[in-house]
Amino acid sequence: MPFKTSLYLLFFLFTISAKAGFILIPMDETTQQNHLKAYGITYWALDKQYKVSWLLNYRGGSFLLPDAAEIRKECQIRGVSFEPISDAATNSILDEIASPSQNMEAVVLERTPKVAVYTPKGKQPWDDAVTLVLTYAEIPFTPIYDEEVLDDKLILYDWLHLHHEDFTGQYGKFFGTYKNMPWYIEQKKAAEELAAKLGYSKVSESKLAVAKKVRDFVIGGGFMFAMCSATDSFDIALAADGVDICEPMFDGDPSEGNYQSKIDYRRSFAFKDYILERNPNTYEFSDIDMTTKRKIPMEKDYFTLMDFSAKWDFVPSMLCQNHTQLVKGFMGQTTSFDSNLVKSNVLIMGESQYNGEARYIHGQVGKGFFTYFGGHDPEDYQHRVGDEPTVLDLHPNSPGYRLILNNVLFPAAKKKKQKT
Repeated sequence: MPFKTSLYLLFFLFTISAKAGFILIPMDETTQQNHLKAYGITYWALDKQYKVSWLLNYRGGSFLLPDAAEIRKECQIRGVSFEPISDAATNSILDEIASPSQNMEAVVLERTPKVAVYTPKGKQPWDDAVTLVLTYAEIPFTPIYDEEVLDDKLILYDWLHLHHEDFTGQYGKFFGTYKNMPWYIEQKKAAEELAAKLGYSKVSESKLAVAKKVRDFVIGGGFMFAMCSATDSFDIALAADGVDICEPMFDGDPSEGNYQSKIDYRRSFAFKDYILERNPNTYEFSDIDMTTKRKIPMEKDYFTLMDFSAKWDFVPSMLCQNHTQLVKGFMGQTTSFDSNLVKSNVLIMGESQYNGEARYIHGQVGKGFFTYFGGHDPEDYQHRVGDEPTVLDLHPNSPGYRLILNNVLFPAAKKKKQKT
């Protein structure tokens, strides 16, 4: 064989061996230019039937995808950083992850979860952090509300987010401050009309019925994610089943006497031994929330993500994937949870160093899972009624918003038994 031909052949073989077989979407702090849209790319690739692996604790929880021209193009369009890597480099990464000495794990993502957001009709995406980030990441979702839930439409979905709802029928406890505001009067009227349309005499009764349908969805194997007031009001509604805890301005008749003693904490998903707030003028449901008890200056308000074993506790590891363990705190009607009131079988995944407050918790009920995340908007420290919407183009690497998207992808993971 001529020398020149041999050189061409060697060059060709080298080119073939060096050709990228995979695409790595890095999720570390310095490399990824848009962490949030990277989740959208992953969802899009799954929807295109590509096999995706989530590399837990490897460079901030990176994603491994096959090398395909349309994936590269989509990353470029959406501004997501990616790295073509060869088969040899991929095997080296997977060997490193598989090593018993490394707190890493490769989790196969199998399918795109069907996502629903429980939210009132007419709400804009920026009214809620989850709908905002789903829209930004280009992850499709279906808005549903009381009619769809009570019509058993939840069986169509894998993942459900509860908008900042009040499931106790007290209209968010906004009465003291906003009772004369046109928007409050209109929302109260609309809620009463919807409850009557659905066959209920009180909003508290219709919301309890919705909460019980959501409970059954989780018990049957669904995944529920809630933020802000949807967390504690949902738990309270379940525990107060059959007990009137609403004052006359909310439901037209007095609350039951000594109703606190009739609360059944066993029905709550996450909380125990809490005391309900009886004053209708107080913007609070119970002592679960730490908003008025915390004394943390804004510049020091951070919470720490817990460090879990990726190989042994892959579920919380998946939900805590991030490029930093220190996440900025943010306020809400329900900002955080008193850790003393969190049930012992519920996992605290994010906790503030001040007052031992839990910010991010997770648990299992029946065959399904739930995650509660305190606060309203991870990039708006103290969101108030009427505030301008958050522009996520200004926060493409938000650690707080990443936690929301971890939960969205969680149902896509190939099911395997937790190690014991």
